[in-house]
Amino acid sequence: MKKELVALIEKKRAEMIQVAITNGLTSSIAIRYSQELDQLLNEYNRKYKNTFSLQLKN
Repeated sequence: MKKELVALIEKKRAEMIQVAITNGLTSSIAIRYSQELDQLLNEYNRKYKNTFSLQLKN
């Protein structure tokens, strides 16, 4: 699951960069891709970063 999520994040990041190059950083499509990437990164942080933080505290 973690590897699949990382792969999705990498794919979305590459897509966002290409869209931003083609359409500009402030284009509506670049913003949408950025928001989708944010959602994936937030999901990753919820699932995996918080677990790591808890492990450090114990």
